[in-house]
Amino acid sequence: MNPAISMAIPLFLGSAACQRGGAKDTIDFVSAREGMVKTQIAGRDVRDPRVLEAMRTVPRHEFVPEELRDSAYSDRPLSIGHGQTISQPYIVAFMTEHLVPKPTDRVLEVGTGSGYQAAVLAKLVKEAYSIEIVEALAKRATADLRRFGFNNVHVRHGDGYQGWPEVAPFDAIIVTCAPAKIPQPLQQQLKEGGRMVIPVGDLGAQKLYLLEKRDGVMEQRAILPVAFVPMTGEAEHHSHNKDR
Repeated sequence: MNPAISMAIPLFLGSAACQRGGAKDTIDFVSAREGMVKTQIAGRDVRDPRVLEAMRTVPRHEFVPEELRDSAYSDRPLSIGHGQTISQPYIVAFMTEHLVPKPTDRVLEVGTGSGYQAAVLAKLVKEAYSIEIVEALAKRATADLRRFGFNNVHVRHGDGYQGWPEVAPFDAIIVTCAPAKIPQPLQQQLKEGGRMVIPVGDLGAQKLYLLEKRDGVMEQRAILPVAFVPMTGEAEHHSHNKDR
């Protein structure tokens, strides 16, 4: 999901295969996932019961490389190749909760990565549209999401800076890579009353922002210091102007 890279605490870190072994391994993963939700997510400040249930049921270990599955429920991002990571479980839950997702919503995700965040959204909304700039990741995520029955997720290979205008507007937008400033096309594609969660800024000085569109005006506030990989593609051409 073009998510965050590893950095030291207190920054929170953002941005694929049937389970090997037998029943014992399956039970271990279920227990690990329960522990993840209890200690890393509910044990902090995520309270939405629908978000907690989604985090409890989506098999994170199926969205990481096989050699890293033993670490799938650890409190950190993991490499998924191509210089990208699957986000820290807490940051996935935190960002999702701040979208206030509803069963009738249509949500845009910029930065599919492993497909894990999209799978979580799929449990909570009517339709999720996800864009990934790395073609190999887009193909892998599409295959994995289909294999696990997340048929309400639509993945496209492309540059997420421009959003997905053909199917806009969206009730909510989640961005899992950090531009220097909030892309104007994404703001335009957010519905009135909609919410966007997006990391903004240079690595080492990033903040996660919550935006809400009210009477056509974007109200924004910083909600968490984070460390995400930079948004690439067209966003790089706008990085010289960091006024939001």
